[in-house]
Amino acid sequence: MGIRKSGRVLVLLAAFAVFVAIAWGQENGAKSSNMELVGSNDLQGRGAYMPVILKQGDRWIAYIGHRPTQGPMLNPLNGQTEENGTAVVDVTDPQHPKYLAHIPGELDKGVNGGAQYVRACSGSTLPHADKNKSYLIRSYGRSAWELWDVSEPAKPSRMSVLVTGFINTNSGWWECDTGIAYVGGGPSEGWSHKDMGKDNHDALNHATIFDLSDPAKPVLVRTFGLPGQQQDSSVAQPTSGLHGILSTGPKGNRVYLSNGDAANGIVEILDREKLLNGPKELTDDNLRYPVLGRIDLPPDTGADMSFPLVGMPLPEFEKQRGGGAVKDFLAVIGEGHADQYECKDARQMMHIFDITTESKPMGVSTWTVPYASGDFCNGGYFGTHSTNTNFTPIYFKRILFVAHHNSGVRAVDIRDPYHPQEIGYYIPAATDKTVKYCVGEGAEKHCKAAIDTYNLEVDDRGYIYIVDSPGTGLHILQLTGAARKIANFDGAAAPAGQ
Repeated sequence: MGIRKSGRVLVLLAAFAVFVAIAWGQENGAKSSNMELVGSNDLQGRGAYMPVILKQGDRWIAYIGHRPTQGPMLNPLNGQTEENGTAVVDVTDPQHPKYLAHIPGELDKGVNGGAQYVRACSGSTLPHADKNKSYLIRSYGRSAWELWDVSEPAKPSRMSVLVTGFINTNSGWWECDTGIAYVGGGPSEGWSHKDMGKDNHDALNHATIFDLSDPAKPVLVRTFGLPGQQQDSSVAQPTSGLHGILSTGPKGNRVYLSNGDAANGIVEILDREKLLNGPKELTDDNLRYPVLGRIDLPPDTGADMSFPLVGMPLPEFEKQRGGGAVKDFLAVIGEGHADQYECKDARQMMHIFDITTESKPMGVSTWTVPYASGDFCNGGYFGTHSTNTNFTPIYFKRILFVAHHNSGVRAVDIRDPYHPQEIGYYIPAATDKTVKYCVGEGAEKHCKAAIDTYNLEVDDRGYIYIVDSPGTGLHILQLTGAARKIANFDGAAAPAGQ
């Protein structure tokens, strides 16, 4: 009788657990498949754009660039009203992330106010830095890039302004093993100041490259962009400018520059050594010198960022003569016009290119979320925006996580680049802090609170971090079920780093 009673209790407990899980899911309003919520933070209700995760000693710290989605807001940590800037969040315990500090941003000047873009490095990996310190670079609204000492995450202090006088900023990249930093924005001296129109908001952006191997002594290396962007060029000024930057460092010797986030995308594959040490005068020939390959996309396709998948094993072709069982690919992600809601914009997707022969890239597949799968044309913006950028071996060459605006984050199996397959997703629920998107004028105007997952990152523990533009906060996730089995958690002991 005792055994039978115990069995009934276990059954009842199991049933209760299922009921609680279902009830929580309904109350929470989130939608998911093969992904689950670990923890969250409302980020003071500030609109968020980009997260980067840095291991500092025994702690894991998330640095999150805020957008100027709202006006100045109260920072409860100090009682001050501050412009959206940079959040510092301790995510050592991912179930209970703690907001440590807020670094105010630039006065709201529109979509590029705040302090959207961030990268971070540990002094223990930078060649000439203080090994006991940690560092952050961030955009300061439209106008500048700054360097901060974040060794005490709750007490960040600004070290220097790397570059100022820009009328626009965009993404950046920092090689933590060399200290070479690439920051986007412009225009600086020698580059065109010709306005190319609202729909070409990134047209004046180019790269400014620094040696930050010793953060206390920044050294300007050069500026770089597309032929035609510089003054006195012999070619027409392009309507596309720099939006995404990714470097594989000296080992991979490649830098991928993505231009034109919403239309007429241009991706350049660069020889890093030639970029850093080649001729630096702003001539058309010098701007072509390090280019190994170039992808020119059609008018309805942007290139917000690109993620390399180099050395992909292809068992399908292992018997093929002359090789073919291992190839190099590049995932190119469009962003679109973020103010064209409810599927009015050209659909931005993930396009995968075979770049084994870099001078002759060839498209091999396209992936998107079917809008009917979630009624995604009814409120908010629908389409891709970005992927994770950490090369952790847990996911590299296996799973890419794609930020997909109002359809949340999508986990995509890319082991066969010719046939990428979605294997999981998570769409947070809107809250009372989620800013509503409005469409139409007058009697036709209607507004709706919709999720907008702009960017994401993964850490070397395998957690997935997504942030929401209209103020819904930070969500920390993990894979479950069949999707988790595709990941390589045995590789977590040998992280590839930022």
